[in-house]
Amino acid sequence: MTFQRARTEEQREVRRRAILETTSAMLDEMSVAEVTLNELSRRVGLAKTAVLRYFESREAVLLDLMDDRTATWLAELEQELARAVDRGRPVGERAEQTAEVLSRSLAAQPTLCDLYGAQGGVLEHNVSVEVVRRHKQASLRNLAVMAGLVRGYLPEVGDHAEQFCLTVLLIAGALSAYTPPPPSLLAVYESEPALAVHRIDLRSALRLAIITTLVGVLPRS
Repeated sequence: MTFQRARTEEQREVRRRAILETTSAMLDEMSVAEVTLNELSRRVGLAKTAVLRYFESREAVLLDLMDDRTATWLAELEQELARAVDRGRPVGERAEQTAEVLSRSLAAQPTLCDLYGAQGGVLEHNVSVEVVRRHKQASLRNLAVMAGLVRGYLPEVGDHAEQFCLTVLLIAGALSAYTPPPPSLLAVYESEPALAVHRIDLRSALRLAIITTLVGVLPRS
């Protein structure tokens, strides 16, 4: 950003994107809970009050980032499903292939899962009605895209596709809180391996949860 003050809509959008990209980079280093406006403003090179001209709160920044990252992930998911799921196979095999792709793809997006985990209890608070409305509109669009992808390979889910996809994202968010374990917990597991019996592997746990959910929505033969 070579300009001192954003005077045109184009310049305001450049600054807005810079804030989102800086937040995204921060999330490669830290959890959602650790992101602060003070650190964000320092890294983006703006005063905190200047950042608040573009986003009304820390939560508003993270909601927009979650919507953007979800759209990007869905574009990648479309290609992953196309490569791995055979539409000509029986429904049970397609369900297993779909569960494998979804679990692998989501497990490779720990930051996105962290954002899903924080969405209801943190990110949708401290924001205005207009910010929540915009976020929910984007969320519904993304959910419709995801449901369409799933129906493309498992048309048997029918009208349950949106609810299935929402459940998968909520589960991914909940499970992400347990992975990776903090250093103290890792030390306990190392000293007493028997206590690690329920240690969560995100991909494996997601796969089991997705298959279990599909059992509930697919028609019984």
